[in-house]
Amino acid sequence: MSVITVSNLTKDYGKNRGIFNLSFEIHKGEVFGYLGPNGAGKTTTIRHLLGFLNADKGECHIGQLSCRTDAEQIQRDLGYLPGEIAFFDDMSGIGYLKFIANMRGMKNFEKMNELISYFELDPSGRIKKMSKGMKQKIGIVSAFMHDPSTLILDEPTSGLDPLMQNKFIELILNEKSKGKTILMSSHSFEEVERTCDRIGIIKKGRFVTIETVANLKKAQRKIYSISLQNEKAAKDFATEPLEIISINGDKVQVAIKDNIKVLTTALNRHPVTAIDVVSQSLEEIFMSYYGGENNA
Repeated sequence: MSVITVSNLTKDYGKNRGIFNLSFEIHKGEVFGYLGPNGAGKTTTIRHLLGFLNADKGECHIGQLSCRTDAEQIQRDLGYLPGEIAFFDDMSGIGYLKFIANMRGMKNFEKMNELISYFELDPSGRIKKMSKGMKQKIGIVSAFMHDPSTLILDEPTSGLDPLMQNKFIELILNEKSKGKTILMSSHSFEEVERTCDRIGIIKKGRFVTIETVANLKKAQRKIYSISLQNEKAAKDFATEPLEIISINGDKVQVAIKDNIKVLTTALNRHPVTAIDVVSQSLEEIFMSYYGGENNA
């Protein structure tokens, strides 16, 4: 069942800026990673889902509600963490959280207190004196404390140290296990790789691809580290008609996508002593979409 639906969404700011004919669905219980460089259109998409912008064309829905005409009802229940959080700086952290809780009509503060403890947060001080990481924790608690079934998170771990980033990943996996639906815009490839079911990669307002993490990895070129008898043999091997990534002593790294026969033929012609597959990170896969000439 689709919880978030975006259909042919277009917002044209001119000069090839904006989003153009975006269509995707996010299903119940799914974590969807939304990736792209700054200015690609991620935040513009999110602003439409929050009802902050009018589309030039197309529409988007959360559940059965229109993100434009039913924005107030959507925002009442949605868990939202903006990329740039606007706080009332003179408030204390706990004062801000209680203010947001009151706006939502919250009566049960158990989850709020659990999250404060989980993130080792002291919310008693004034927000204007808090570090970026402390403010980010306040934002995370605010987004999750009313136990929403759907969440939209824009760069959720910005400013968090590695320990807290790992705690956040564990939180997402726990919420996912409860059937929550989450759209997460992120530059953290580790959190996307560990939490997301599918990934949408956007460039200049248009989708480059929407795919599962597993299928994205399968579709990419594979990197092999070839060990040879000596440096001369490695240099000889590097003259083969292959994509050579590097030569380091008696080792040569090659990239293979669909020319495996060329590789096996080359291997038979040289004194190879070992072959290893080099694991690619999601970041390397992501960058390949921006480096390819078809995506320029």
